[in-house]
Amino acid sequence: QVQLLESGGGLVQPGGSLRLSCAASGSIFSINAMGWYRQAPGKQRELVARIINGGSTNIVDSVKGRFTISRDNAKNTVYLQMNSLKPEDTAVYYCNAPAGGWSYDYWGQGTQVTVSS
Repeated sequence: QVQLLESGGGLVQPGGSLRLSCAASGSIFSINAMGWYRQAPGKQRELVARIINGGSTNIVDSVKGRFTISRDNAKNTVYLQMNSLKPEDTAVYYCNAPAGGWSYDYWGQGTQVTVSS
């Protein structure tokens, strides 16, 4: 089992920044990647950014140039630095860790990000 503990959400004005953190514990050897999904009201959950073991990353086009994903392997923690936030970035952000050869996923509890003036 893997536990994912998220932190860093909150309320920010348009153009502001937030950094999300997700710390993994437990059977971390089974993890294949770590990343972030988000789900806005009435919308499907979507992948925002992912960093795969070995360092390659996937980032959705809508946040490229604004969001950066990074990982501290020593701390088993993944970060999502979000800059130039827009109201459409408002969502619950979930930490995700595919594991077991990408055969199943672990999820965090979610953290609310609200971008509003």
